[in-house]
Amino acid sequence: MAKAPLNFVCQSCGAGFSKWSGRCENCGEWNSIQEETPLSSGPKSKALTARGRTIPLTDLASKEAPPPRTASGLDELDRVLGGGLVPASAVLVGGDPGIGKSTLLLQAAASFARAGLSVIYISGEEASAQIRLRAQRLGLADAPVKLATETNLRDIVTTLDTERPDLAIVDSIQTMWADNVDSAPGSVSQVRAAAHELTTFAKKRGSAVIMVGHVTKDGQIAGPRVVEHMVDTVLYFEGERGHQFRILRSVKNRFGPADEIGVFEMTGAGLAEVSNPSALFLSERGGPTPGSVVFAGIEGTRPVLVEFQALVAPSPHSQARRSVVGWDGGRLAMILAVLESRCGIPFAGLDVYLNVAGGMKIGEPAADLAVAAALLSAREDAALPAETVVFGEISLSGSLRPVGQTENRLKEARKLGFSTAILPLGGKEGGSGGMNLTRMGDLTTFVGEIFGAG
Repeated sequence: MAKAPLNFVCQSCGAGFSKWSGRCENCGEWNSIQEETPLSSGPKSKALTARGRTIPLTDLASKEAPPPRTASGLDELDRVLGGGLVPASAVLVGGDPGIGKSTLLLQAAASFARAGLSVIYISGEEASAQIRLRAQRLGLADAPVKLATETNLRDIVTTLDTERPDLAIVDSIQTMWADNVDSAPGSVSQVRAAAHELTTFAKKRGSAVIMVGHVTKDGQIAGPRVVEHMVDTVLYFEGERGHQFRILRSVKNRFGPADEIGVFEMTGAGLAEVSNPSALFLSERGGPTPGSVVFAGIEGTRPVLVEFQALVAPSPHSQARRSVVGWDGGRLAMILAVLESRCGIPFAGLDVYLNVAGGMKIGEPAADLAVAAALLSAREDAALPAETVVFGEISLSGSLRPVGQTENRLKEARKLGFSTAILPLGGKEGGSGGMNLTRMGDLTTFVGEIFGAG
């Protein structure tokens, strides 16, 4: 018995179903399933067993020259790209609406054009007059960038094939419409087809293509995950609208390190580069305050110091609240459980709020000890000394595990005026960086010596 065709596709996660339903069983999203005509599978007469061309093979010892790169002049952007823009590469940039993606790419287009590349900026969301107004506000009106407003994918690819630019920017992939796909713009099939056509053009013609992608409420790029596999580089533009800081994060890069970040500051004249993000994130930090702890982290290849802020207060409700901004909520629950189980410090009946100052998002486990210190500082109403940084991973047994790049963390902290560091025992580091080190073997010792609790 033949399987029923999967003609109903979830527009949020891309899962296929044989019939419509109000809720996606895969991602749990409501009213996201729409009927789509499946993509053509090609001529049935040509079997895969038919002879094709022979693929040239090489061995692992073959040496190839590294791909040439073109620097934009925006050091933070070049850092995230791995040193500059690579010809014939496909880059996908995602971010929340209004976060500054179009501003960043317009500044990047102007920088690459001034560096000697031929650049075409194609927008499916704004008229050319709107883009010119933004360029005038940013002081980029004299940049030799060609503009176009179009959503028809066939016309866009034909234009790019005729012009042969060094760089093409498409804003955004969700607005593109392929006339050979029977579904609405923004659907999974349309996004997949548009990304495939633009990536194929980049590889065949040697032009770099940067595509803008919208994100879902979960922070993932909207559309099928296969789009992220098609492209060479995936960048996320992060930040909070209430903060002036913006983080450009690389989550995939075939030509450079992944998880690298570039830091920008949103100003009236556009996005300004931040060469020392640690100083910027700590610029508004005052004197010693209960619940405030500075964490020495590593983002990509650069050390970054950020401030964790915690607030612990009696809960007026039967179920205490746990609220987290900029960190993993599941890891916070783990830290609270370890503090109660291994150290005898209960948080039942207490609301817990945790925030990473400046709109930064931290994901590495090395922040465990800093979070525990912020929670204990807020609960005991006892502030750590202002010149102290904290980092280390906490295991479920309550022991403290050393983390990597200890020396780089300490050097960055020392450069910003910190004199003391609390960290786990062991680890491979070359030196203290001129700081006083307080090493702890387990969380119980940390609680007893630093806060006198437990």
